[in-house]
Amino acid sequence: MDKKKALKIVKKDGQSLKDLPHNFKKNKEIVLEAIKKWGGALKYADESFKKDKEFIYKAVKLDGYALKFVSKNLKKNRKIVLEAVKQWGSALEHADKTLKKDKKIVLEAVRQHGGALNYADNTLKKDKKIVIEAVKQAGYALECAHKSLKKDKEVVLLAVKENGFALQDADDSLKKDKEVVLAAVKQTSGALEYADVSLQKDLNILAEALK
Repeated sequence: MDKKKALKIVKKDGQSLKDLPHNFKKNKEIVLEAIKKWGGALKYADESFKKDKEFIYKAVKLDGYALKFVSKNLKKNRKIVLEAVKQWGSALEHADKTLKKDKKIVLEAVRQHGGALNYADNTLKKDKKIVIEAVKQAGYALECAHKSLKKDKEVVLLAVKENGFALQDADDSLKKDKEVVLAAVKQTSGALEYADVSLQKDLNILAEALK
């Protein structure tokens, strides 16, 4: 097999790097093409690439998922992790714990994927700015927020407007709030199930749910 054929194979399926002869797993161009198709292809690349700062920066720019397979030392590299989460927010899961406390990195992660809030340090799950960005992108991220923000009407309204089912994770006090419940059922009628009993029979809310 020549390089041209190997390139053609990985361009079609990044995971196919796994089955190529080892000399191709040492070839920078082939490995990058595989990562472009699927970040997890880095797992099958020659070990030297996983420690190469410049190479890894290029790799995570193609697919942030590649961060999962880089050397432990490079998971502490702020520039690399920041680029990874910009491409794939959930790459935050694979960052060093010190960077899960980094506000800029976490902000970028939740802007790309709200659910990445789950991987942030607990101190940042209390940060209103970060939680707002997370629930605007994915309402269900409210589940990961600190309980103090589940009582915050501004945060909860943004969450239920994006995903009505986020109402289930709101504080009980807001499940009794007509504005919040109305916003939730406007987004999805099924959210009515999580409203306080006192509002489940409210005619305005029922009318919205039946639309």
